[in-house]
Amino acid sequence: MTPSQDVDTVNVPNLDPEEYGNSDTDDPLDELPGEVEMSLFDHLEELRQRILYSLIAVAVGIIGCFFAVKPIVQLLEVPAQGVKFLQLAPGEYFFVSLKVAAYTGFVLTSPFILYQIIQFVLPGLTRRERRLLGPVVLGSSVLFGAGLVFAYLLLIPAALKFFISYGADVVEQLWSIDKYFEFVLLLLFSTGLAFQIPIIQLLLGNLNIVSSERMVSGWRYVIMGSVVLGAVLTPSTDPLTQSLLAGAVLALYFGGVGLVKLTGK
Repeated sequence: MTPSQDVDTVNVPNLDPEEYGNSDTDDPLDELPGEVEMSLFDHLEELRQRILYSLIAVAVGIIGCFFAVKPIVQLLEVPAQGVKFLQLAPGEYFFVSLKVAAYTGFVLTSPFILYQIIQFVLPGLTRRERRLLGPVVLGSSVLFGAGLVFAYLLLIPAALKFFISYGADVVEQLWSIDKYFEFVLLLLFSTGLAFQIPIIQLLLGNLNIVSSERMVSGWRYVIMGSVVLGAVLTPSTDPLTQSLLAGAVLALYFGGVGLVKLTGK
């Protein structure tokens, strides 16, 4: 017997560096493009600058809105037609003007604040995550504006109509201007935040955290949560306003499910 017959044949894997590096599991979308090493101090310094720029923008927006606050106040008084507003304490309208200017200035400068946040987190995002930035930012802005319009045209008039008609034959409608604007501004802002639900769903679906099928399977909890959310976010206690907001939350949720499903998740 020859020596070659005594030795078992051993299959040696192909260790070609070029083929070894081109694995099917390496997805270029999961890479960090243009990765730049930064120290902790550099990160903190950049964060400080982003926060400073945002605060300056908010301050400028609030000051600008304060000088133009009268038309804004008149616009927000439109849903309460037939109601007379009173200043029940010295300086009450002045502090209301500051409050309205603060809310309005923050809303107007929110795109700049969002831009600063994106610029800070952008170096740590993969190509896959960066592809979501455009749709998320645009969709979030559009939905927040839609929430403000929905609250202004439907929620606020419905709530005010309920309160006015409830005691119309018993009390005269004389409202504190501070309490009215506290009600209106809170309802506007909370509705704008509630309209961000589809954006949250889109992020969760595309990051493979929750699938569209799982979102649909929990519909019972979604209905219960929308009712609770409508009760918590609306500053009024009338059932009509809470039902309108709960219905809008449900429509947004299932619309978000459809959007996630369209993306194949």
